[in-house]
Amino acid sequence: MIALSHDERIAVSDATDFGRVAVVYGGFSSEREISLRTGKSVLGALNARGVDAYGWDTAKHNLADLGAKGFDRVWIALHGPGGEDGAIQGVLEWMNIPYTGSGLLASALAMDKIASKRMFTIEGIPTPNYVVINDRADANHAEAELGFPMIIKPAQQGSSVGIDVVARTEDLKGAIETALSFGKPALAEKYVNGFESTVAVLQGEALASIRIETPRKFYDYSAKYESEQTQYYCPGIDDPMLERVYQDSAISAFSALGCSGWGRVDFMTGSDGYPQVIEINTVPGMTTSSLVPMAAKARDISFSELCWRVLETSFSANQESLNEGVSVNGP
Repeated sequence: MIALSHDERIAVSDATDFGRVAVVYGGFSSEREISLRTGKSVLGALNARGVDAYGWDTAKHNLADLGAKGFDRVWIALHGPGGEDGAIQGVLEWMNIPYTGSGLLASALAMDKIASKRMFTIEGIPTPNYVVINDRADANHAEAELGFPMIIKPAQQGSSVGIDVVARTEDLKGAIETALSFGKPALAEKYVNGFESTVAVLQGEALASIRIETPRKFYDYSAKYESEQTQYYCPGIDDPMLERVYQDSAISAFSALGCSGWGRVDFMTGSDGYPQVIEINTVPGMTTSSLVPMAAKARDISFSELCWRVLETSFSANQESLNEGVSVNGP
């Protein structure tokens, strides 16, 4: 039985309504290892709830074979290029296979940090000032516009891959070179001296914020996946009214890029106490210790239920029409 609720949720009560599900993970990006962890965690949770789900590592199996293998829908657990940039979304749409999360265009916009910041600016959503970097010669322009410290990052990578905080002129060109090694252009962003936080969005609802504290320069790959010193606080904001500001900002950012289903919006907050949007992750990490499950737990949503609800997003109206005979109840 499938029921349409007041928000974006299309609730599924019977595992058989999902049909045969491929949890697609792995791939070839710099985030492969994290994707493998996400995919295997999700697969185990879905199987435990009776979903007919199977793992599908795109580094070992061709996506084109999904249809021939009889898969009815896909739980996308690919991180980074190939998984969050609209590529797999486009392939699956061409194959007419429903999938979880945001569509092709929203995924592409969210993955491209420059395109997303332009959209945030157009929509009036606060985001740190930035400069587009095409080569080392842009270092002087970035320094003049942003000053130090600044963040240098690849335009289309996740998990903080290739990112550096630069505080001196002599270090700037090296950081730019590293970022550009992942592809052109790169991004120089004004450093916000404050704290990092994140808000998960699930089926049209913003969950509790999470404040992140790390002794490192910023919340980098090591702080995310290796350090035992990183601290998380959920909810991350003590003031309920300010917490609402973060949640509303997350929904606004999600809407600005046309994102749907689920995801995570990352913020930096400076001395003025108000959040600035850094980026949107349309396929965030989903291990049992990841941030979205942490926020879901604060709402009494278990990890297995969270994986189920993300799978429900594959019934999104812009991806497929509900099958004849499946009952949809209005509000």
